[in-house]
Amino acid sequence: MVLEKLKATLSTGKRGLVLAVLLLVAVLAAGFLAGVLGAPKVAGVDNEFGNVSAETTEIETALVVNNPNPVGIRLGKTSVNYTVAMNGVALARGNETGLGLEKGNTTLRFGTAMNNEKIPAWWVTHIRNDEETTLKIHSTVRSSLLGRSVDVPYQQPVETDIIGQFNSTETRPVNANATLVSDPVLYVNETSANWGTVTESETPIRMQMQVYNPKSVPYTVTEIGYRVTMNDVPVGEGTTKRPYAIPPESAKTVKMKTRIQNEELDEWWVSHLRNDQVTDLQITFYARIELPSGQTIRVPLRNLTYEKRIETNIFGNDSAEGTLGPSAGANGTSTVTTTDGEETTGTDGTPTKSEGTTTGGDGATTAGDETTGASTTDGGTTTDDGLLALEPTEIAS
Repeated sequence: MVLEKLKATLSTGKRGLVLAVLLLVAVLAAGFLAGVLGAPKVAGVDNEFGNVSAETTEIETALVVNNPNPVGIRLGKTSVNYTVAMNGVALARGNETGLGLEKGNTTLRFGTAMNNEKIPAWWVTHIRNDEETTLKIHSTVRSSLLGRSVDVPYQQPVETDIIGQFNSTETRPVNANATLVSDPVLYVNETSANWGTVTESETPIRMQMQVYNPKSVPYTVTEIGYRVTMNDVPVGEGTTKRPYAIPPESAKTVKMKTRIQNEELDEWWVSHLRNDQVTDLQITFYARIELPSGQTIRVPLRNLTYEKRIETNIFGNDSAEGTLGPSAGANGTSTVTTTDGEETTGTDGTPTKSEGTTTGGDGATTAGDETTGASTTDGGTTTDDGLLALEPTEIAS
């Protein structure tokens, strides 16, 4: 008899707890819909490159969500979906669930492991698009309690000018530095270059050199060779396929095609990031010249060495704002999806940086006059589609 009463009491207690939880959820939801409770807002997002290995590149993300309510949102779990793409090439993708929002600012920290094997595919699009790339980072934050989600888009242009400086009308002597040969043996009066038709496997560079023979006898350039390095990583080498006879005291246009082997670019990418997004491109040349005596000499074309420094700032000053409510914040671009599928888009069409939000080196985030420290969420789960791996998320509270 006592045992049965105890079971009944426990059963009643469980039902009461469930009813209390449901009542609390209903009160919070009603308060939000009535405007009594504030809508959590994405205050900003910051991305930077982390550890780089031969296989993967880590992208570290800090997503700051502001909950203006006096209590944390723990009953309705928050989830984050995350995608990184350059010129439409998906580099990283995944999601993390089971996140709670503390009152005030919560910094959701997570890392995505980008597959470096995606870099050659991106490179092809970059060259085909006249050395222009659009980096797009798309985050979606959803609160199951409020039944709403906010899209936080971020877009950054990346532009380079890799071979532009090869176009030159400077006259440069070619010295053989060989016995019984008077220098210079040739002059290069003009050089030009443009991209060829890039394929998945290689990136050709079409080059022209106007070569002048100052001698009273003809020369034959039997071969011109080249080697391309990016941060000392060899990415291409080869030679011309045909000889060029240069009459005495005359000029001849020599055409050649250098090639960057795209399969080597993932190794270059690692060096680029480890060097603070700086690359030193170098193309060195040599020529084999057949003299009137029949002797063939190999001449390094040092004055034709092409060097170019390439600097990028891929993430730039990234930030965006959005609200987990029925409309986007006026200061940022976001698309808010409600449970019935309706969408509302922000007013100005561009993401802007949230004012007064900074992240300290100890993981603390300051917004206005509020400072939040760091703690760790419980109960979060991570899924992965094979393109990336998400690390445990830290929560600032």
